[in-house]
Amino acid sequence: MTSDFSVLMSVYDKEKPEWFRAALDSVLSQSCQPGEILIMQDGPLTAELDAVLDEYQAKYPCIRTIRLKEHVYLGRALAAGVEACRYELIARMDTDDLATPDRFALQTAYMQKHPEIHAVGGYMEEFFDGSDFRQIKTMPTEPDKVLKFARYRNPLNHMTVMFRRSAVLEAGNYRHFPFLEDYDLWARMLGKGFVLANIPEVLVEARTSEALYKRRGGWSYFKRYVTHRGNQRREGLLSEKEYVISLILCCGMTLQPAWLRKLAYRKLLRK
Repeated sequence: MTSDFSVLMSVYDKEKPEWFRAALDSVLSQSCQPGEILIMQDGPLTAELDAVLDEYQAKYPCIRTIRLKEHVYLGRALAAGVEACRYELIARMDTDDLATPDRFALQTAYMQKHPEIHAVGGYMEEFFDGSDFRQIKTMPTEPDKVLKFARYRNPLNHMTVMFRRSAVLEAGNYRHFPFLEDYDLWARMLGKGFVLANIPEVLVEARTSEALYKRRGGWSYFKRYVTHRGNQRREGLLSEKEYVISLILCCGMTLQPAWLRKLAYRKLLRK
């Protein structure tokens, strides 16, 4: 079954061809197929990644690519992708994760049933390659709980999200905000009154590694969060008290050692 929605992906030269291939296979084996798969090539790719793209484009007419001359980073690449997508409904997908078989069927049905919802995500199951580690990251499902959750934490798992193109464009689209591109967008959408929700189902199996815990910390990451919290306050999503609390919590999480951050993620921020 094919439906009128786009899948938006972005690939750059540091990604692994075998993971990219597996991600594409998980999209192409869905019970509900997209009308198009738009792949943003964020700068020149390796010969191996180019070979994967050439192979899949030759086999699947629904795959369309846009080549960016240089590496512009995820936010800018996705912004150009949203502009170029042909359908109102757009599903995000990372190039190293695996979509569960009925992900798009669940989301398209949900968005058709709930025209008042502008973006919907779901749970994700994190896994380490070569390890038995598996952990599900649940999210609040009802819009009022999502709004409350967004004050202190990212309310949608980015790689699980399907959104309405017109709402994202009205909110200002993605922008360059490394590691917080999605949270920045959701905050601006919520600030403009758009409604977000989550489906209580695992929609994506997400690869993770020890590098995750290092990337989510450090002084530069903390400074990005300070900027983000200020934006949230200006959008009316945080009171003065909530703004101060959010900075304290952010400081505690981002400036602690990576091993302690890993423990917090696994014991406190996941189920």
